Amino acid sequence: MEPKTPKDSRTIITDLVLPSETNPIGNMFGGELLARMDRAASIAARRHSRRIVVTASVNHVAFNKMIPLGSVVTVEAHVSRAFTSSMEVFMDVFIEDRESGKRSISNEAIYTFVAVDEMGNPVSVPPLVPETETEKIRFEAALRRKQLSLVLAGKMKPNEATELKALFEE
Repeated sequence: MEPKTPKDSRTIITDLVLPSETNPIGNMFGGELLARMDRAASIAARRHSRRIVVTASVNHVAFNKMIPLGSVVTVEAHVSRAFTSSMEVFMDVFIEDRESGKRSISNEAIYTFVAVDEMGNPVSVPPLVPETETEKIRFEAALRRKQLSLVLAGKMKPNEATELKALFEE
């Protein structure tokens, strides 16, 4: 398979926060943001794999800033690493200042998707070649995150986690 870069999967979704999407104090529901991130991430994973993709896990979500009613929210997603059939998708969430238009990061998330065939069986995905310094850092860290996740789920023994040996060895 022909390798791809993170920019090949880059997905940007921009939308407003509406009243029905907010909690009693006027900030966006976390679940609403999770749904938007899931949509953006699934498009990025599909662009990378050109296959049907399913969400395997929500590895990390940081709700760093509240997102008020009326905010313009942008979710930027791209594949940060591809494994055999799974892909890690990294997302940055930005809010736009209403008056200046200046964007600031409000949240970030990491989801994992698996590419499947029409019967739901995992299929291979193209390798990923990071280009920028940030992409390279996220690419390297993805293997540590995957191994930690497998160890915590009991699917990998700690001594098999090559990237995590320093955490588990005495």
